[in-house]
Amino acid sequence: MNNNRDFRTFRGYQLANQRERQLTPALEDYLEMVYRLCMENDYTRVGKLSELLNVKPSSASKMISKLASLGYIKYSRYEIIQLTDSGQKIGEYLLQRHETVESFLTLVGNRNPLKETELIEHSLSPSTISDLDDLLEYFRLNPAMQQDFNIFKESRKAEEV
Repeated sequence: MNNNRDFRTFRGYQLANQRERQLTPALEDYLEMVYRLCMENDYTRVGKLSELLNVKPSSASKMISKLASLGYIKYSRYEIIQLTDSGQKIGEYLLQRHETVESFLTLVGNRNPLKETELIEHSLSPSTISDLDDLLEYFRLNPAMQQDFNIFKESRKAEEV
């Protein structure tokens, strides 16, 4: 057995990742949604954010305060939320990561890609996201390969029955 490998529990990997970066998965979700909303108007409000994330406005306010203290957003007392330059940069990456994972899950035929994306996107490294982007681009540029994959998948489903 290779002793140079760093095995951990799922929670152990989560804790290690949190030490490397400031954002928890929940904060990433909030920042990603703020980024989505700010793409439309350059700002958003707590009420809109809480509505789209299906949380209470008081919960959204707490998370917004945390993001502001980390320097990712500016937040005024009139509930106007705007991204800082670093918030813009990280938010753009978080949205791209989300779209990549959701596109991959859709490609492989996942029945609920949005839910699955929300559950796994935080665990993936930037290099894994880059690999998934490469795979998606490969299938986009090679539609016959995508068709072969779909046929292969359907034949495996038929064998299971």
